[in-house]
Amino acid sequence: MSTHHEQYDDAIRLKDQGDLEGAATKLLAIIAEVPQHALSHSAMAVVMQKLGKADEAIAHAKKVVELEPNDPFSYAQLSVICQRCGRIAEAEDALARNQSMSGRRH
Repeated sequence: MSTHHEQYDDAIRLKDQGDLEGAATKLLAIIAEVPQHALSHSAMAVVMQKLGKADEAIAHAKKVVELEPNDPFSYAQLSVICQRCGRIAEAEDALARNQSMSGRRH
């Protein structure tokens, strides 16, 4: 049986090869076993955005923020995902949070 790290690496490899559905399946399997696996939620946000599933993409990006609220990158990714999904106000809010955590101003 492979570890979650190996499954995650396999999912990323599939994503990079363009097999978004395969990557999503592997990532969801990890999340089912380890719901707090932030990297899998982060990757799922990207995969879902690329598949055109905006609500799911944003939900996974928000889960990363929930799991890692003190990591500025969590907010940066949420901002990018929201922007790419056309949710500009949410993107700007997440970017502002990222910048305040990073000690930067607009």
